Amino acid sequence: MIPAMRDILDDVTRDEYLRVPYVLVVESVKTPDGDWRRRASFPELPGASAVADSAIDAMDRADQRRVEIILERLASGGMIPVPRPPL
Repeated sequence: MIPAMRDILDDVTRDEYLRVPYVLVVESVKTPDGDWRRRASFPELPGASAVADSAIDAMDRADQRRVEIILERLASGGMIPVPRPPL
């Protein structure tokens, strides 16, 4: 018998959720005042994005947001989006 998906997910630990390899996208974006900044986001995890002057800062902030979102969803019993299957 194949276990239900919810039963499998119930066995996933906090650290395992935090190790899920979400795709990270980094791009340059022009602000309304004409400056260029870097935006980093995890498109598979809505809300996990950040804008900063440097790509490194944007990636660090987006990753902090990724961790916050996962921990908030775990604490509230919410579902955590599963990334697309590997290529």
